[in-house]
Amino acid sequence: MICVSIGRTRHKMVMMEHRSLAEKGAELVELRLDWVARSPDVNRLIKDRPTPVVITCRRPEDKGRWKRSEEQRQAVLRTAIVSEVEYVDLEDDIADQIPRYGKTKRIISHHNFDETPDNLEEIYTSLCEKDPDIVKLVTMANSPDDSVRMLKLVANAKVPTIGFCMGEYGVMSRILCGKYGSPFTYATFSRERELAPGQLSFSEMSQIYRYDQIGPETPLYGVIGDPIAHSLSPLIHNAAFRYDKIDAVYVPFRVPKDRLAETLKEFDWLNVQGYSVTIPHKAGALKLAGEADEASQTMKVANTLFRDEDNTWQARNTDYEAALDSIRLGLDPKGELESDPINGKQVLLLGAGGVSRAIGAGIMNAGGALTISNRSRVRGEKLADELGCSYTTWENRGGGRYDIVVNGTAVGMHPNVNETPFAQNLLMDDMLVFDTVYNPENTLLLKQARERGCKTVSGIEMFVRQAAAQYKLFTGREAPLEAMRTTLRKGISAVGKL
Repeated sequence: MICVSIGRTRHKMVMMEHRSLAEKGAELVELRLDWVARSPDVNRLIKDRPTPVVITCRRPEDKGRWKRSEEQRQAVLRTAIVSEVEYVDLEDDIADQIPRYGKTKRIISHHNFDETPDNLEEIYTSLCEKDPDIVKLVTMANSPDDSVRMLKLVANAKVPTIGFCMGEYGVMSRILCGKYGSPFTYATFSRERELAPGQLSFSEMSQIYRYDQIGPETPLYGVIGDPIAHSLSPLIHNAAFRYDKIDAVYVPFRVPKDRLAETLKEFDWLNVQGYSVTIPHKAGALKLAGEADEASQTMKVANTLFRDEDNTWQARNTDYEAALDSIRLGLDPKGELESDPINGKQVLLLGAGGVSRAIGAGIMNAGGALTISNRSRVRGEKLADELGCSYTTWENRGGGRYDIVVNGTAVGMHPNVNETPFAQNLLMDDMLVFDTVYNPENTLLLKQARERGCKTVSGIEMFVRQAAAQYKLFTGREAPLEAMRTTLRKGISAVGKL
């Protein structure tokens, strides 16, 4: 079950949001009384309540907004208990001062907004001694291992225990705590009103991650990177699982660059079946794999890890074929040509990062004549030398005659939507312009290319196709491409409105 937190200054707005959440399917709501500007009227807030509630009133030292005395705060909590609300949240240091009464269940909570301490088990034991119906233990994750430690505690708990971590490293524990026995997790009314670090919205938890459908045996997949908060991979992979009615969940894992090997070993306890791999881990992922495909070995990077029948990690690079297929789609939309349409084409590739490496290797293997241009000359020349192709300086990137221009840089990506890596006056009407940026779908480069009469392909094609290839590796099934495409477009549109 998902408990949705409401923090508003006016009673009227609290009740309005409560009704709205009930209409959207929320089953439990936390009323944060410390947010209410005036003295909170508990009976007004809970009268005719559309769902069960948790009454919570946090002090400033607990990152709350209560501005009155501690005696008044505890009086509010006692009023809630006497009024027989479903749950009341009591901090561990005051739990002994507020006795059990009536039908109200006691959530005895402990929060640490700085770290996940080494004595986690000791803290948990002390919470269990304070007459709880439910123990709630929430800490700040400063590494992926903090979340794993917390989930292990939940899995081994003898008292019903809500346990998860805050912060970006803790997001996975918010999504997965129910899998290991937590009675419920917490979400916020909307992403714009986060009440704790790393808190997801009710719609994200219920619609993207399908929290209530995650069970003890639900297979786990995810994307590893740093940073990872804005990745849209969970959106489209979970949409594909939902479309195909597959019991599985795909979550974001933030993993520091220097802790990949250690973190994946720690994640063995989670039994993750497959990873999508993004910056900065593509080279490291390849080194950890037992076996790798030719594309990964050639490019020295992998964007996918999955377990084979022997439980060995296999590495693949799905960027490679996804990029080539996207370019071929632009050159030959109906697939009428018998030969590869890339063969013999003059191609300018902007950028020298991991995506450019995959695209460049693919173009060379397909018979294209490749020229690389990069803002860092040293990095650009190095990639050109490795691929055996030409290099031109960033200043001279518009000096040649090209059939295909590919943007492998992040120029033009949200929020810098008014930037382009290739000026409009350099474009020619018979060019194909392929932009690997997918957020926004219609970048300035593509808009200007269409104005010049160029053929264009957006980054959505490559992103969806590489994800679809990963999905097949994970599940053994063909991916629902159109469902993934539609979901991605909706997700990009939502991000653009923030």
